[in-house]
Amino acid sequence: MTPTRRLTVAQALLRFLAAQHTERDGVRQRLVTACWGIFGHGNVAGVGQALLESGDAMPYLQGRNEQAMVHAAVGYARQSDRLRTHAVTTSIGPGATNLVTGAALATVNRLPVLLLPGDVFAARPADPVLQQLQVPYAGDVSVNDALRPVSRYFDRITRPEVLIPAALEAMRVLTDPAETGAVTLALPQDVQAEAYDWPEDFFAPRVWRVRRPLPDPDALAEAAAVLRAAQRPLIVAGGGVHHSGAEAALAAFAEATGIPVASTQAGKGSLRHDHPCDLGGIGHTGTPNADDRAREADVVLGVGTRWTDFTTASMTLFRQPGVRFVNLNIAPCDGGRMSGLPLVADARAGLEALAGALDGHRVPTRYETEYEGAKARWDRLVQTALGAEDGGVRPTQVQVLGALDSVVGDEDVVINAAGSLPGDLHKLWRTRSRQQYHVEYGYSCMGYEIPAALGVRLAAPGRTVWALVGDGTYLMMPTELVTAVQQNLNINVVLVQNHGYASIGGLSEATGGERLGTAYRFRDADGRFTGDPLPVDLAANAASLGLEVLRAGTVDELRAALRAARASSRPTCVYVETRAADADQRPRVREALAPQAWWDVPVAETASRPAAVEARREYDRHAADRRRHL
Repeated sequence: MTPTRRLTVAQALLRFLAAQHTERDGVRQRLVTACWGIFGHGNVAGVGQALLESGDAMPYLQGRNEQAMVHAAVGYARQSDRLRTHAVTTSIGPGATNLVTGAALATVNRLPVLLLPGDVFAARPADPVLQQLQVPYAGDVSVNDALRPVSRYFDRITRPEVLIPAALEAMRVLTDPAETGAVTLALPQDVQAEAYDWPEDFFAPRVWRVRRPLPDPDALAEAAAVLRAAQRPLIVAGGGVHHSGAEAALAAFAEATGIPVASTQAGKGSLRHDHPCDLGGIGHTGTPNADDRAREADVVLGVGTRWTDFTTASMTLFRQPGVRFVNLNIAPCDGGRMSGLPLVADARAGLEALAGALDGHRVPTRYETEYEGAKARWDRLVQTALGAEDGGVRPTQVQVLGALDSVVGDEDVVINAAGSLPGDLHKLWRTRSRQQYHVEYGYSCMGYEIPAALGVRLAAPGRTVWALVGDGTYLMMPTELVTAVQQNLNINVVLVQNHGYASIGGLSEATGGERLGTAYRFRDADGRFTGDPLPVDLAANAASLGLEVLRAGTVDELRAALRAARASSRPTCVYVETRAADADQRPRVREALAPQAWWDVPVAETASRPAAVEARREYDRHAADRRRHL
């Protein structure tokens, strides 16, 4: 007779999770190392009780907002190269629907996270129950069904025995390098508490090996032939380089071939900023050097990139009539993008195989000389932009980055997600190590930064973690500062106050929206906006949530505050109010900070206001350059 153990569904699930491991390149580690939770109707008596019994086998982390808990788990997973993650448990109503944004972020970025929302009664002893969504055409729908389109795998555990195949499939998806993302196991509250005789084998330690598939030999030979024939090739490094741990392989490939490397937001840091082949960011927020090389490239090798619109400048960047693309990607769905030659493989394994197939081939010397000279000119300009003198006045946002650049260590992690900061970071940040640049731009989700910093800090307790947060983002989700204080996670929050939504304000102005709704301003008695900012003290708010707060009014004060924050052993906020970006009067710096490539945001085709009419003319001019790579 098969040995069994009698446990509730929730107890069995946590025991199962504690026995799951990943292994890559001979290194084995726990897959799900902790569970975030906010308890309420539908999980407090099931998963909550099971977590209490689990103790150290499944540590519990207390969150304040369900979306933020997912962000923290995603930050942990990304810092762990997708080989470890956290679970997240919620109640059955608003707690469950609050997971949707975090789940979308995880799935868009292909980062693993396990969601365990409570659900309504499977046995329906009363119908409806508290927080139940009544759907007239379907009795088996709950609010958790909103998680289906944003999950890579979804199942509802309606009976105890359903958990066994569902849990195994959930682990398969979490550890699949091509298919991973949010995984949702909806847990009806009565089933969570139901006991069942589980086979002992269900709890045996299990290892999920993360594969490194090699490219098809024929596709490899064809890709090598295409690259050999190129005169002006370019590599575009995406997030897949980091997920694969392929940075060293990429550096060796670039050094051997002389092919320069531009990076997407997710791929930035694939090479150190001072590597001779590193051109910096590409696309709408790219550097002049990278975008110029892209416009002239005859062959483009994409490594682990999805070719999103920011990277391709909405299909206007790669302009050579005969340009060809080779796509080294572990996901077949991305291998054929840009009508490219698919080279479906792990990034590290594929680069090593491609280097062998090229066997000493190198780009023309004149091409190397050209991009190295452009790189040197750009590096000098970046040094000028970031190294501005104090001046005794409020700094610009670029000066804030310059002050931070002067303080961070090579292994520090800098986190950002939305607003105008990602553009400045992509263009100007000088990345020193493979995991220093942590910008979430696949979903560009305001509110990601602070909870993600908690996840990164948990994954890498020896590193200094910086969360760069604008005032708009801070107001979205500051709640996890309380968690940072409670868990004594000494993250550093750099809170940049510019009294509005700087990024979307600029976009609104460029597209004829005239900055409607993008600034925090008073209304007078007649309902008209005045020029006075709201009397909101976000620094005082951060202090009220338990952080040590350091206020900085000038560049020198900012540098001192950042150094103090880095040396602190407690969660710290550095608060700085900035001047507008165009306050920097140096023409070359202002020109370099301008977008180097277009981004398609449709403008009203007909309008009565002059700003919108002019914006449409400009839109039509850029849209004429768009092409489909067929």
